[in-house]
Amino acid sequence: MKKIILIMMLFVAGISFAMADNDKPVSVSQLPVAAQNFIKQHFPDKKVALAKKESDIFYSTYDVIFTDGNKIEFDSKGNWEEVNCKYSSVPAGVVPAEINNFIKSSYPDAQVLKIERDRGEFDVKLNNRIELKFNAKFNLIDIDMD
Repeated sequence: MKKIILIMMLFVAGISFAMADNDKPVSVSQLPVAAQNFIKQHFPDKKVALAKKESDIFYSTYDVIFTDGNKIEFDSKGNWEEVNCKYSSVPAGVVPAEINNFIKSSYPDAQVLKIERDRGEFDVKLNNRIELKFNAKFNLIDIDMD
């Protein structure tokens, strides 16, 4: 019985390894509709340099990289997971209002360079090298100085 379980585990690991890092360029029209709408709404004047689908055994994600270096990561349904604007600020409409309000009141001169959401938590990186973490209810739960 142990041999069968070991063989099955090796088989699954082998398939995972073979499928890992399976990146495939796609056109913007091949992105999920929600991702296409997000780009049209928040980055209407930006030119896409590369859109790609990253597949693994159980999950697919999409990355969109613009010619100016900004990058968006989407989940398989087209919901944004990360918006990274290295040379500009994340559009205000992307950042939840509660987080925007906190930043405006606490760091009025700061701009959001990156926002990432994972399991309801939001990680926000500001141009003043401060990183903020918010929970699902938009309460600040951590501050880190880079």
